Amino acid sequence: MEDSSLPELAFTKEEPMKRFLHRLPLLFVVLLLLTTAVFADMGPKPQLTVVVEHAPSELYYLDLLAEGEYEYDPDFAMDETDLDPELLAAFRAAIPDGWHACIAEGTTGAPIWGKLTGDPAGPTNYHSFRYYGVPETYRILIVTASGETFLSDVLTRRTLQSSVTVDWVAKTAKPPLQSEGYLLQFAATFVPTILIELVVLLLFGFKLKENWKPFLLVNLVTQGLLHGYFALFAVNNGVGPWYFVLFIPAELVIALLEAFIYRAALKGRSKRRAFLCGLCANVCSAALGYFLAEPVWRFVVSIS
Repeated sequence: MEDSSLPELAFTKEEPMKRFLHRLPLLFVVLLLLTTAVFADMGPKPQLTVVVEHAPSELYYLDLLAEGEYEYDPDFAMDETDLDPELLAAFRAAIPDGWHACIAEGTTGAPIWGKLTGDPAGPTNYHSFRYYGVPETYRILIVTASGETFLSDVLTRRTLQSSVTVDWVAKTAKPPLQSEGYLLQFAATFVPTILIELVVLLLFGFKLKENWKPFLLVNLVTQGLLHGYFALFAVNNGVGPWYFVLFIPAELVIALLEAFIYRAALKGRSKRRAFLCGLCANVCSAALGYFLAEPVWRFVVSIS
């Protein structure tokens, strides 16, 4: 007698993979919808933090200077209520020709937020300048109540949010090395990705002894390139809407690519299991990367 259960059994074996493949796009759509809160803010804004080491013990004003002469406009004038008028006058008098002070004089261009006094933390003071008016090419001017003055060389802000350290005693102004930010951003997202994909590989029953070479090679290439690119993107542009618009489809492509490579390269289990392992590992790592992206970037910015 013919066994009519065989076709049904064959279909049942394929059903888990079909269901997973059908639901995979839905998982990425859910991740995309989760970015609505990020889109509402329209992404991070330019910021420059000036760290003053061995800061003057007396009152001083610090400001960013941008190229070009400033033309007074009462609509953009600074509130001088709580400022020392003599120090403010001395500060404005120290501004070199061809430059204007972004806060002390103001700007008729893009707005900028900041103040002339810093926020102390022991012997170090922090001055934060934010929003679209933060210049890419700038100088730093410091004038103290006793008349001491420091004017930095021309500096360039090469990333969306960065810092520069002024040593008041040595009279120097040094921005951090960009490479440090790139490497830290990359490592802080790439390493957790490799670890979570390794855990998924083992949970699917693949022995590391037999499969460590293809696993490592595939992830060094695919995840290395993916996180290398997005580390550059995050440091230069911040983690905002466009980051996730690019990140989610890129992860989908990587997931399918790794799944097919795993199907061909992994040993010890069926090809179907290897394929599902690749998909599952990348869904897990994509979710982790999604939630790590912004906090890692903000941490990198805070220490660089």
